[in-house]
Amino acid sequence: MARLHPTALIDAGAELHPSVEVGPYAVIGAGVRVGEGTRIGAHCVLEGPMTLGRDNVVHAHAALGCTPQDKKYAGEPTELHIGDGNTIFQFCTFSRGTVQDGGVTRVGDRNWIMAYVHIAHDVQLGHDTILANNATLAGHVHVGDWAIVGGLTGVHQFCKIGAHAITGFQSHVSQDVPPFMTVSGNPLAVHGVNLEGLRRRGFSRERIAQVRQMHRLLYRDGLTLEAAKAAIGALRGTVDGGDGDLALLLDFLEASTRGIVR
Repeated sequence: MARLHPTALIDAGAELHPSVEVGPYAVIGAGVRVGEGTRIGAHCVLEGPMTLGRDNVVHAHAALGCTPQDKKYAGEPTELHIGDGNTIFQFCTFSRGTVQDGGVTRVGDRNWIMAYVHIAHDVQLGHDTILANNATLAGHVHVGDWAIVGGLTGVHQFCKIGAHAITGFQSHVSQDVPPFMTVSGNPLAVHGVNLEGLRRRGFSRERIAQVRQMHRLLYRDGLTLEAAKAAIGALRGTVDGGDGDLALLLDFLEASTRGIVR
C-alpha cells in the first residue's frame, strides 16, 4: 500500500501508484499522476495536470506543475511531464507549458536537479542531465542529454543547450550552446570541449579527437559558420562511431534560431 503521511492533502482526482510515498504536509492536486516507486517529500506541492513517472525522488518543498509565469497564460489545460528516475532537490519549481508552444513542459529520465532550480514553461529537458543549485531555465529552453548547467546559471528564453555541453558557474546563456562545448562567463564564451564528460561516458580517444577537431573548425580556424559546417561534414566516415557525433552537432547548428555562442 502507498505510504501516505496522515497530514498530506491528496485530492480525490489524483492517481498514485500503491507503492508511492508521500511525506508530511505535502499537497497533491487533481490531475496529478504519480508512478511506481516515487517518493515525495515533506511540504511538496504538486499541481495538475502533470505526470510524475517511476522511481523519482522529490525532496522537501519542491513545487511541481505550477501555473506558468507567463502573462499570456489564461488558464488553458497545459501539462508538465516528468519521466523516470529523476532526483529533484529542495525548493525546485517546475511550471506547466503554454499553448503558445506545445503545451507541455517536459523533463526526461535520470536527471539530477539540485536545490532551487527553476524550470519554466515549455522547457524541454533531456535525459541524464545535471542542473546545479539555482540554475534557471527560462521559457521554451531546450537542454540536450548529458548536459550540465552550472550553479546560478541563467538561460535566456528560447535558447538551446546541446547534448554533452557544460556551462560554468554563473554563466549568462543568451545564445545557443552547441553540443560537446564548455562555456562560461558573461558575456558567454566557449573555452573548449567537455573532455572529462566525454571520457566518463565512454567516448573512445578517436571520437574525442574528432570532437576536438570539430571544435577547432568551428571556433579556432577563422572559418565562417557555413564553411565550418562544410568542413565538419567532410569528416564523415573517418572515425568509427563518429558519424553520430557529427550529425548531433550539425543538426544542432541547422536548428539554431538564436545563433550559437561564438
